[in-house]
Amino acid sequence: MPAPYACQPETSRGRLFGEPESATRTPFQRDRDRIIHSGGFRKLQYKTQVFIYHEGDYYRTRLTHTLEVGQITRSIARTLGLNEDLAEAIALAHDLGHTPFGHAGEDALDQAMRDADADCCGFSHNDQTVRVLTVLERRYAAFDGLNLTWETLEGVVKHNGPLSLAEGQKAAYRTIAALDLEWGLDLARFASAEAQVAALADDIAYMNHDIDDGLRARLFDVDDLRGLPLVGPIVAAVDRLTPGVEPRRRNHEIVRRVIDRMVGDVLHETRRRLDALGPGHPDDVRGASEPVVAFSDALREEETGVRRFLFEKMYRHFQVNRETSKARRVVHDLFGLLLREPACLPEGWQQRGAGMGRTDLVRLVADYIAGMTDRYALLEHQRLFDLSSKI
Repeated sequence: MPAPYACQPETSRGRLFGEPESATRTPFQRDRDRIIHSGGFRKLQYKTQVFIYHEGDYYRTRLTHTLEVGQITRSIARTLGLNEDLAEAIALAHDLGHTPFGHAGEDALDQAMRDADADCCGFSHNDQTVRVLTVLERRYAAFDGLNLTWETLEGVVKHNGPLSLAEGQKAAYRTIAALDLEWGLDLARFASAEAQVAALADDIAYMNHDIDDGLRARLFDVDDLRGLPLVGPIVAAVDRLTPGVEPRRRNHEIVRRVIDRMVGDVLHETRRRLDALGPGHPDDVRGASEPVVAFSDALREEETGVRRFLFEKMYRHFQVNRETSKARRVVHDLFGLLLREPACLPEGWQQRGAGMGRTDLVRLVADYIAGMTDRYALLEHQRLFDLSSKI
């Protein structure tokens, strides 16, 4: 039985471009399927989460991260009586705007855009995700983008909370600003409960798989986790309950128990907030003064301690720093050359850029680079900068 505050497909606000409804799928199921079949989704297979793709087959990529977020999202949404299909669609779409090489690539592209044209105000992967969903995917004869429902796009735009775009930010978020102007996304209000679940599932997934990948890469070991809030007591419990278990099994047991602890906390805290708010409609969730889906204060504090540990031991580890330094250089080199010599762009991209002014050309080159996988970016860099490379 769906909760009264769950979004229902029959009351969807529809799509920007009218289409006949599917005979076999709800609008939110159709959104999810369009995202899975999109080119941007397939590219996530070779986009960095933390480790660049060639460093090992067992580390998470953007695709495996996204699938893990989708699984956790669906489980929480089901338990809370929310619309699982909408929540999963938002979870599967939330990272489509990420550049190659993770946050290092994004930082490099942001700086390159700012240096190239003061009017473009840099790069935002959140805005780029909306660009992918509404502009850059070119699969359908009648429209650009995937023509998703209002609820899915609203959830993607605001899954991290309300947006307040100052004048100086509107250029970096111009896709979102234009969509809001055309369709009214209520940027100042919270998103649906389904979108809030996807945001928390993202936090749960990335923190835990980074612990798992960090242990696998030997950037730290289990003994380093013993003093951490949240994780330390679980390490002690696993050692007590399964003494002598092989390290790989122990690592998995630790991670799955941490995930279970975090999911349980979200469910308990969210139920408490829902009881206090008493929402009878999805818009009651959107209009609340605080998120209804949340960690407890105690767990949020513990999670912050784990994030600090990962930042110090993993994200700033010298091995990761070496790779991200190279990644930033690759993105910087590609952007500079392609902006100076747009004739080096593939033919289709050259046609799109014909007659563009400086700011639009900066945006076009950024779109091209942001859509690259790690592997393609490295190959393109080799083709353009290695004189011995065959075109």
